Amino acid sequence: MLPVPKKYFITAASAEGKSKLTAFDNALLKAGIGNVNLVRVSSILPPEAEFTPGLKIAPGSLVPTAYGSIVSEIPGETIAAAVAVGVSEDSFGVIMEFTGKCSKEEAEATITRMVEEAFEVRGMALKEVKVNAVEHKVEKIGCAFAAAPLWY
Repeated sequence: MLPVPKKYFITAASAEGKSKLTAFDNALLKAGIGNVNLVRVSSILPPEAEFTPGLKIAPGSLVPTAYGSIVSEIPGETIAAAVAVGVSEDSFGVIMEFTGKCSKEEAEATITRMVEEAFEVRGMALKEVKVNAVEHKVEKIGCAFAAAPLWY
């Protein structure tokens, strides 16, 4: 049985690269999680998980992460990524990710609505929403990335 993560943080960053993959990797580095192995998970925050900004994770660690990314090769295009965590009063939470060809403000508004809907359909009371978002104007090959890494 796998352990349940006890900590989380949210991060967002953007970067350019010489290829789509290096743009993505450079965004991960700027987001502070470029030297760990992301294990993509769906979007449930474990009960009692503690928000821990600035959490340092050892290089090479396998890190459960809910994330979204978008890469563009269209110079001048604006891309954005956002992540939001909805926290309940006494239960688990919900993590949502969003990416699109839009502004940071549009991404933040969209992701907030998504969290509100997720709580509504679950019949849960929403205590607070934590949001992190980024926008990027593409120069050659750009990536916008947003994530909620979970840790133990």
